[in-house]
Amino acid sequence: MLYYINRNAIKVLCVLLLTFSTNFLLATPHNIAPKAKVTVSTAEANYPASNVIDGVIRLDGNGEWACEGYKRAWGETRLPWIQLDWEASQAINKIVLYDRPSYDEHTAGGKLKFSDGSEITITAIPNNGAAKLVEFPTKKVTWVRFVVTDGEGFNLGLSEIEVFPALESTTDFVSKVNPFIESAKGRYFFFTPAARPMGMMAAAPVTRNKNQYGGGYNYNSTEVLGFGNVHGWCLSGIQIMPTTGNIDPTKGAQAWKSNFSHDDEIAMPGYQRLYLEDHNVWTELTSTKRTTMYRFKYTSDSEKANILTNLGGYLGNATMINADVKKVGNTELEGSFDSSGRFWGGPEDVKIFFVIKFDKPFKSMDGWNEKENLRDIKSLKGTPKMTRRDSIVFPGVTQSYWDAPTTGVSANYSVKAGDQIQMKIAISYTSVENARENMETEAPHWNFDTYKNESFDIWNNTLSKIEVKGGTENQQTKFYTDLWHILLGRHILNDVNGEYPDYTQGERYANFTKAKLKVRKLPMDKDGNAKFNMYNFDALWLTQWNLNIIWGLAWPEIMDDFSASLVQYAENGGLLPRGAIAGGYSYIMTGTPASNLIASTMLKNLMTKVDKEKAYQLTKQNHMPGGMMGDNPEEVQFYIDNGYCPGNAGKTLEWAFQDWSLAQMAKKLNKSEDYNTFLKRSKTWTLLFNKELNLVLPKDANGEWMHHDPLNGSGWIESNSWQGTWQVSHDIATLSKEMGGNDKLSEMLNFAFQQAEPEDFVFGYSSGYVSYANQPGCSNAHVFNHVGKPWLTQYWVRKVNEQAYGGVTPDEGYGGHDEDQGQMSGVSALMSIGLFSLTGNNDIEPRYELTSPVFDEVKIKLNNNYYQGKEFIITTKNNSAENMYIQSATLNSKSLDTYWFLHKDYQKGGELEIVLGPKPNKDWGKEK
Repeated sequence: MLYYINRNAIKVLCVLLLTFSTNFLLATPHNIAPKAKVTVSTAEANYPASNVIDGVIRLDGNGEWACEGYKRAWGETRLPWIQLDWEASQAINKIVLYDRPSYDEHTAGGKLKFSDGSEITITAIPNNGAAKLVEFPTKKVTWVRFVVTDGEGFNLGLSEIEVFPALESTTDFVSKVNPFIESAKGRYFFFTPAARPMGMMAAAPVTRNKNQYGGGYNYNSTEVLGFGNVHGWCLSGIQIMPTTGNIDPTKGAQAWKSNFSHDDEIAMPGYQRLYLEDHNVWTELTSTKRTTMYRFKYTSDSEKANILTNLGGYLGNATMINADVKKVGNTELEGSFDSSGRFWGGPEDVKIFFVIKFDKPFKSMDGWNEKENLRDIKSLKGTPKMTRRDSIVFPGVTQSYWDAPTTGVSANYSVKAGDQIQMKIAISYTSVENARENMETEAPHWNFDTYKNESFDIWNNTLSKIEVKGGTENQQTKFYTDLWHILLGRHILNDVNGEYPDYTQGERYANFTKAKLKVRKLPMDKDGNAKFNMYNFDALWLTQWNLNIIWGLAWPEIMDDFSASLVQYAENGGLLPRGAIAGGYSYIMTGTPASNLIASTMLKNLMTKVDKEKAYQLTKQNHMPGGMMGDNPEEVQFYIDNGYCPGNAGKTLEWAFQDWSLAQMAKKLNKSEDYNTFLKRSKTWTLLFNKELNLVLPKDANGEWMHHDPLNGSGWIESNSWQGTWQVSHDIATLSKEMGGNDKLSEMLNFAFQQAEPEDFVFGYSSGYVSYANQPGCSNAHVFNHVGKPWLTQYWVRKVNEQAYGGVTPDEGYGGHDEDQGQMSGVSALMSIGLFSLTGNNDIEPRYELTSPVFDEVKIKLNNNYYQGKEFIITTKNNSAENMYIQSATLNSKSLDTYWFLHKDYQKGGELEIVLGPKPNKDWGKEK
């Protein structure tokens, strides 16, 4: 990608242009038009050809190219052409044309002609300067010419032309990511381009104000309701919106919303751009870890250009109340609000502090509080009241969330067309002072493009840890989008000075805690930096089959950091979090899934930031009555005494695996008594094996079967007997014995996949035979490896990866159900590179299992702070959609006859070579 190759030159150009012109809107780095030589048939002196690639878009009379026109009495008009020439061949697949926004001249239609001899007819170009998007199959060209064939007026021309490269022409990794994949079905925090990896701030436009199933940013929506700046698990807030004209903010988002179009929208890791049509303003957003930056570019005059900051009401998955904001000066605001009314529980109230700065003084600060508009104020306090809103799930059953009056402030400006205003927002969960320090440390200047380019650099470096070659364009796009989600959604909580919030203490009721903020400080290194981060995150439920594996492969530092955070939570409040909210507990899901991540980190020798003995003791504590394993002490004690969880087979299998993982930790630390105790606990799941159905079924507290329907989700956690029986990843040999041997197990599991295939292996909670739309089924295809049928693993993994995860549209890509901050992404990515671990790398000797990669080469760069080698390379010979079966494999030139190899060999680096073919080699990979 040209931007990446010439980054330094573009930085210099950006600074120069920003210095001399407030009209400059930097073209997206996708856009390769600025690297072309521009020639035209004719140009009017004040509107030169170079204006068509200057980044100034939809600004009447500025940044436009126009021909030297004429118009004859009988109606003839000069119809010009413009051509872009590149020094080298470019693969392109999208062009965006912008007419001059004046209604006096209208370039209405034309033809795109390409150096390969092809051409495309263009009709109905908008007359207001809006984008005309032209997409086409990839063309390799050295030039493209736009010939005007129809127009009205005198000096016809264009405001801008943008040309976008196809994947094969990109040289960076952010360009391979498509944030729009499945964004029509994602959760509130699914789509946040303006964020850094696991950054505290994650900004994005809100188009549907709800939590799951198309909440937050929904691609199919046509209106922006504002821009949220906090998009975390059960945390949201600080909704801003640039507006023009008379707006009554007491009426909420319906008063300030704006239409927008995807045609001129750009979204990529670290940056987003869109045009708010109702307010005539280009809006760009990027971030540091703890600060969001906005750049607003106005394309029309307005005496009332207000930048709203809403601090009240329901937003995504929580409710803002108790707003407290004051004007520090005519360029700065500070304050706080409470994040409350969480749908999924957690701390009852979480205080979020903020500092907001503008690069230009505002004329005044207005405000609104419920139904009252306030003029020229210095401070504002919002209401603490919330109102319960009920929604009917089905007759007789309701679920509720909490709403509150909208409350906020408005920075008021008068603008001229071409004016630009920038805004910075920093937050802290501990104090206003820390929010200001976060901003001053990370975002001290106003060069938006510098922050944006730094974000690109960080994302490129992070995504480049796994570099793939081969496969289809869609497979590469999906893979890097998977990695983006894997690294995006879980957010740091600590400030730059190491302080962080602790809400672990307090009275629990249901899934909530009446907790008061306690500010703690992380241990610091000799340079004054925190030794690790604290995180806010959705549940780690069953991450042994996705994040725990892939983080360890390419980003072991994340596993180390995250494990230290989990141990710190347990030190603060005694419990290992399932899903942590602002330093407190949410109690979402079941068991103690943090045990699996801590075990994986320790057993792969990645634990450097916390004492191993302490990590073990706190993990063990959570496997006992009163720990996080059960929802109450009695439930865990029953499990210890009787060998199963009363009324729930899903919990039983989950706890059994967690006990097995803890046993491996005990063995590594030479705690033989603990090892034997927890290993024994991990094997009592067999009490739930039903010989009649040959599957695991739930029993009640009296030891009676709850039902005999293996497709019934009762007694399971988002699963059923057909999906969940295979969850005993640590004990497949015993499961096989109970079922009658490997052949019988394989027959039953293969039957389940055959039943699920017509529905692309995607079902809702507890439905279907196999579902890759949710965590409980994410290991099923890999079970065949463990029962002597590795070719069936290879077959079904390829099928699932293509059908359940292969989509690259706004509607498809992750099963359309429950992506959960990178979990389905993790499964998809592992399937694509052909690696897995049924036990989540929690064996005393962790290992990786093979399937057939979709790529010809996978290069994983090894972090030498944790691993010996430089890189681990997987090369695949004879790769194709038909050739899905492994014929042979070698590891570092030595024959690999098993379907697995050890982590200790992986960490040394080297090369794994896999040869594929169209038919199974049933002699390869079978355990002898």
